[in-house]
This record gives sequence, C-alpha cells and structure tokens, in this order.
Amino acid sequence: MSATVKGGLHLTLAASIWGGMYVVSKYTLDVIPPLTFLFIRYLLALTLLLALCRKEKQPVFPGRQRWLLLQIGLFGYFFSIAAQFIGTKLSSAHMGALITTLSPVFLSLFAIIMLKEKMTGKQAAATLLALFGVILVLNPDRSSLHTAGNLGNMVLVLAALFWGYYSALARKAATSFSALQVTTCGILIAAILSLPFVFIEAHEWNWAALLRPSILGGVLYVSFISTALAFFSWNKGLSLVPAHQAGLFFFFQPLVGVLLSWLVLKEQITGYFFAGGVLILLGVYLSMGGSAIKKASDTD
Repeated sequence: MSATVKGGLHLTLAASIWGGMYVVSKYTLDVIPPLTFLFIRYLLALTLLLALCRKEKQPVFPGRQRWLLLQIGLFGYFFSIAAQFIGTKLSSAHMGALITTLSPVFLSLFAIIMLKEKMTGKQAAATLLALFGVILVLNPDRSSLHTAGNLGNMVLVLAALFWGYYSALARKAATSFSALQVTTCGILIAAILSLPFVFIEAHEWNWAALLRPSILGGVLYVSFISTALAFFSWNKGLSLVPAHQAGLFFFFQPLVGVLLSWLVLKEQITGYFFAGGVLILLGVYLSMGGSAIKKASDTD
C-alpha cells in the first residue's frame, strides 16, 4: 500500500469519526456546557496519549521547535474548536456545518503560503467539485441563511480559518515529530487553556450527570475515539498526503454526519444528499488520481 493511499485512509477515518461525533454528542452537549466538555474530552484523551508516548519512549513536549507545537495546540485544538462551539451557538448547527467546510480551502491557502506547495488546476477543480458537493449534502435553505446571526457566522469563518492554519502547521511538524507527539502535545496545550472555563461554567450543570450511562458513554466515546484516535489519524494522514489533497478528505465529515443523522436520529434526507455525496467522492478521486490508487492496489 502506497503512502498516499495509507494517508488517505487515515484522513477518511478521522473525518468520518468527526462526522459521527455530532450524533453521539447530541444529548451530551445538552447536559454539559461546551467548553467544560472540551476540557473533559481533552483530559481523558490525554491519559491515553500520555501512556502511549511513555510506551513508545517519545517525549511529549520536545525541546526543539516548541513554538510550532504551541501554535498547533493553540489554534487547532483550542481556538478552532472553541470558535466552532461559540459560532454554532450564535448562529445555527446547519450554518456551522456549512461554513466550517471552508477549512480545506484555508488549508490550501496556507499550504501555498507556508509550505510552498503548488496547487495544480486539477486539484483546484477537485476542491471546487467537492465543496459544491458539500453544499448539496447540507442543502441550506434560504430561511436558514437569513436567520443565522452575522456575528456567529463570522466566528464560524474564524473556526475554519484556524483549522486550516493548524492543519498546515501539522503538515509542517510532520517532518520533525511523530503524529503521536503532535497529537499529544496539541491536546495537552488545549486542555490547559480550556481548564479555566470549567470554573466559569460550573454553575450551569451538575457533575452527577456524568453518572448517567448515556452521558458517560458519550463522553468516553468522544474522548477516546473522536479526540485521541481521530486527531491522531488526521495528523498521521497529513504527514503522508500533500495538504491540497488532504484537505478534501475533510468533506467526508458532513457527508457521514448527515448519513448517520438519517440512520440514527431519523432525520430526513433528500436526493441532494446522494448527488452531493457523489460529487465529494469524485472530487477526492480526482485529486488523489486514479493512477495512484491503481498503483497501490497493484502493489498489495
């Protein structure tokens, strides 16, 4: 299996897990305040990641290029996720899902500026094709566009901007650090930054809610699967796939999210979903190149 295909599988896994996270955490976030939940998921994920770092004898916070690792934790794991929470609260979940899909566009922009990666015409066409597919999948109606708060939408754009910047940083960090180190260090920094909000939001909920099986199960899933595993897979994929191609896999997030909402929450979907899904798959295939996939299958 080629590195490109392996990286694509890691990116697909991460984006698919994040797409399903909204279904799993739907009821959890009704009980636990968002930034407190952010700290809890990071704290629990950190226990697993620190154990893995110790087992692999990898330093959590290496003495070199610390500013790069600090930025990954600050912009990717804290600012981006916090902005997504706040923006969705001020706007709407539908607009949140739609606007944050700009992340791959920002990733490509930062890849050109920071990583000096050139974007081919085929990659640009693939990105536009997949982006249009996402719009069809989410199928925004006019009322949702007009009733969403402008401030919330601006914050959501910032969330996408921060995510694109983080992903470019993670791609850069992959030349010096393992995916495990990048993930662990980033989550450690974000956990520290989100800790004060535990006290700020303490009056908004009761810690005894964590004893409820449905809430505890949701917290554990989001912490270990949607955080530790998904972030590791995303960072691993970024180390194997050029940024322009890697960003396209982010579009699997809304695709899987809508599909699971239909299967689990019985939310309705239309023909737009299937048309958009086809466009997303075509965009990813076009960017990756059928020849690369064929070559990988021939070598297996």
